[in-house]
Amino acid sequence: MKTNDRCRVAVVGVSGYAGEELVRLLLAHPDAELTAVTSRQNLGKKLSQVFPRFARVATADTISFSDLDSANIARHTDIVFLALPHGVSAEFAKPLLDRGARVIDLSADFRLRSADLYR
Repeated sequence: MKTNDRCRVAVVGVSGYAGEELVRLLLAHPDAELTAVTSRQNLGKKLSQVFPRFARVATADTISFSDLDSANIARHTDIVFLALPHGVSAEFAKPLLDRGARVIDLSADFRLRSADLYR
């Protein structure tokens, strides 16, 4: 499950502020290994190319934005963070959860009973 006692982490939706900040925290965390980042807008680009402030972090040059393949992500990570807009996370969480992934959603999709409360 863990490699070298580090938790393998993926972040889905690294195009907004929450996703970028989460990546910043994970890159600096001694017990986290960022294994995957996804973003439709940045597909195929390196993390350091999209966010130049991470250029000095060695691993940021080896991580490229990938497409959301829930089976692959669930198989190669311990935790998946969803940094997607409110109202979008629920559809992406289900296939990950069905494959046994541990999911942490940053949106309001699972915190609020009704999306109208957020609006």
